[in-house]
Amino acid sequence: MNFPSKLIEDAVTEISRLPGIGKKTALRLVLHLLKQNEVNTEALALALTRMRSEIQYCKTCHNISDAEECSICISPRRDASMICVVEDIRDVLAIENTNQFFGKYHVLGGVISPIQGIGPEELKVESLLTRIESGQKDAPINEVILALSATMEGDTTSFYLAKKLKEKGVKVSTIARGIAVGGELEFTDEVTLGRSILTRINYSTT
Repeated sequence: MNFPSKLIEDAVTEISRLPGIGKKTALRLVLHLLKQNEVNTEALALALTRMRSEIQYCKTCHNISDAEECSICISPRRDASMICVVEDIRDVLAIENTNQFFGKYHVLGGVISPIQGIGPEELKVESLLTRIESGQKDAPINEVILALSATMEGDTTSFYLAKKLKEKGVKVSTIARGIAVGGELEFTDEVTLGRSILTRINYSTT
């Protein structure tokens, strides 16, 4: 692809690094931005720069946050006795969009995958267990919901966590399998995901 400007070429190259965006789409976006008011383009650039430099991860649940603790963790309206364990931040957004869950979250940052060399040590497992222990001293945590994708890696992680959590004497449940086996939580429709949260079942390690 030939470009009339090195500046355009550089912008297209950077935008095409984004997932799902090829060079042609990137070029259309660049030309669109070029037609916009300079203030609008600068506002976009500033928003991206601030997001990258100022975004934080909640010290409690590891969700994205503008401060040390996220808005969900500090909210007095959320049920602190219930923690929903998810793989990724995108899963928090997916569940929140159902408006069916009013507890708190814990983001693992991945799932156990021996093939990829990811073990429990690479995930936020220890901080979850610490939350359970701290909660038993202060405000008891009555239930941990395992809301992981219905994949082999997700099931392996759920099994591992269930054994660890039951050692702590906490009730462990998993979302009902209204979600297709092999499906990613992120891409599940909101009705199915919401129903899965409401009809969760006790997790069995047998």
